Amino acid sequence: MQLGMVGLGRMGGSMATRLLKAGHGVTVFDLNPEAVEAVSAAGGTPASSLDDLVSLLDAPRTVWVMVPSGDITESTVGDLSRLLSSGDTLIDGGNSNYKDSQRRAAAIAKEGIDYLDAGTSGGVWGLDNGYCLMVGGPREAYDRALPILKALSPDEGGCMHTGPSGSGHYVKMVHNGIEYGLMQAYAEGFELLAAKKEFNLDLAEIAETWRHGSVVRSWLLDLSADAFREDPRLESLSSYVEDSGEGRWTVDTSVELAVPTPVITAALHARFRSRQPNPLGGRMLAALRNQFGGHAVRSADE
Repeated sequence: MQLGMVGLGRMGGSMATRLLKAGHGVTVFDLNPEAVEAVSAAGGTPASSLDDLVSLLDAPRTVWVMVPSGDITESTVGDLSRLLSSGDTLIDGGNSNYKDSQRRAAAIAKEGIDYLDAGTSGGVWGLDNGYCLMVGGPREAYDRALPILKALSPDEGGCMHTGPSGSGHYVKMVHNGIEYGLMQAYAEGFELLAAKKEFNLDLAEIAETWRHGSVVRSWLLDLSADAFREDPRLESLSSYVEDSGEGRWTVDTSVELAVPTPVITAALHARFRSRQPNPLGGRMLAALRNQFGGHAVRSADE
């Protein structure tokens, strides 16, 4: 099958390469010429602009957008919707908000263009292991794109049509919220293991042992074992943890639907706290405890 790939970052470039290895024709565009050159060296056809990319594809065209969510996705989808024609398919594989995907799908449907919102999970390991794909949008467009979707996903599965427009990114949003909770549980558990100094526990060996037969085994645990092998106490890292938006959307949606998600919410807030050195909230706790009970406090430079 023939595909246009817009956005060749950590995932987009690997996805294009995986498709090329599977025998598909991939025309690529990115604002970074080096990224285009790298995929072109693997057999991709370079495009100098979105207009050029569309002109190099035979109708009906399929274009996959793999750029950061927000304004960049909005402008890219808008530009492509003016270049594509009725019968073409536009796939957004980034982490877009599902409500934006519903809106965009409705807008370009007026031009006869199908919109698929493809929640994509797999990270930098997807090139070798395949990507988990959660795809919303018209079933007919999904079926037409199946050769591409199957080439990107693992051999044993990992690809589904989730339902109408927006549902793919909705499922991916909840997926990432669960990911936040799982990561936080591992982080807290291993911190508790390390805190028992008298046992001098080998965190790498524990993680490796748990990988085999344990009810808490998972790919995240596999990655934990790798991390501890490289740095037994993770002393080379800061505890600063960013969030890319999906956790916030998950929590916002839980409030909107009145569905309690205390674990996911706490995990999101733990990331916020990780980015606050000596936060006011903690200082206020110390101040109040001193005020009512005379408990000792530490100065800011201790």
